[in-house]
Amino acid sequence: MVQKAKILLVDDRPENLLALEAILSALDQTLVRASSGEEALKALLTDDFAVILLDVQMPGMDGFETAAHIKRRERTRDIPIIFLTAINHGPHHTFRGYAAGAVDYISKPFDPWVLRAKVSVFVELYMKNCQLREQAALLRLQLEGGARAGGGGKEPAGLLAELSARLAAVEEQAEALSKQLDDDSADAAAVATAAHLERKLTGLRRALDALEPGTGSGAAALPSQN
Repeated sequence: MVQKAKILLVDDRPENLLALEAILSALDQTLVRASSGEEALKALLTDDFAVILLDVQMPGMDGFETAAHIKRRERTRDIPIIFLTAINHGPHHTFRGYAAGAVDYISKPFDPWVLRAKVSVFVELYMKNCQLREQAALLRLQLEGGARAGGGGKEPAGLLAELSARLAAVEEQAEALSKQLDDDSADAAAVATAAHLERKLTGLRRALDALEPGTGSGAAALPSQN
């Protein structure tokens, strides 16, 4: 069973949270509510999220302050943030949102289809990154198992073939996603995230190729997944 991605919805008004849930329910992911900045930060302590939809105007800790806290934490600083605002104060207000770390800034009332499409891109990127981490973890386990068995890290052809096939599936999906982003003229942040994913896939493929018989163990070539 494929694990669902979590999407954090942050708004102090219950009716706005209900509307967001209605729009995003078609994505079939896990939607998590937070009615304040403090509640959002608490949720981020324990769960991993694909994207955060963050209302700007909230009593107490507003969206800008909440985003600043999110970006200061190592665990959460790379989570994409989409700001939602009911008012438009002009370019300065928008610039403040991007300076706080937002990847997008959408004014209410927003187009439900556009919002759903933007969120789906970041969910898909998140899922591809999860798949990549799983493949890297599996590869490390195979390397460690081979070393303990005294095989110098060389794995049986069957295991290498299985790893290669799994990685090829992720590579194919990542390539299709990159083409989709190019065709749709997507946000620069989404394109940059996709490019980073492709670079990590390339490093993992090189490490796997290095395990082929006659090329050495390849352990030193295994890429970091940070």
